Amino acid sequence: MPAPLAVVDARLSLAILAFMKSILLAILALVFTMTTATLAAAAPYRHVVFFKFKDSATAEQVQGLEKDFIELAKKIDTVKAFEWGTNVSPEGLNDGFTHCFFVTFADKAGLEAYLPHAAHQEFVSKLKPQLDKVCVLDYVAK
Repeated sequence: MPAPLAVVDARLSLAILAFMKSILLAILALVFTMTTATLAAAAPYRHVVFFKFKDSATAEQVQGLEKDFIELAKKIDTVKAFEWGTNVSPEGLNDGFTHCFFVTFADKAGLEAYLPHAAHQEFVSKLKPQLDKVCVLDYVAK
């Protein structure tokens, strides 16, 4: 015996609702993926550099290198922001690193243009003889 019309209509309505729900979930997933990708692409790319200078480096040499790094940031147009400072932490966990330089790029391509840039290479060649060790961390801001 065939199902009453009301039962068929109810089953059809449930099937349509289930289909609409799956479409809505697919659209939400797509929007989430696109938003996440857009935010990641728009997030700044950070280049954080820590220096420990050799004991033989004079205060004048270190100050000259500080000034050179400041000037370097002005010479390369992919640098969007620059700041620096010396360690003031009371914790004693700096492992001898005294200086931190924080360079911001719009994206990874900005850093990739910066690293081989002639001005950066010139700075590195001046820096290396005075440097005991360096630590570099790059990350995408979240």
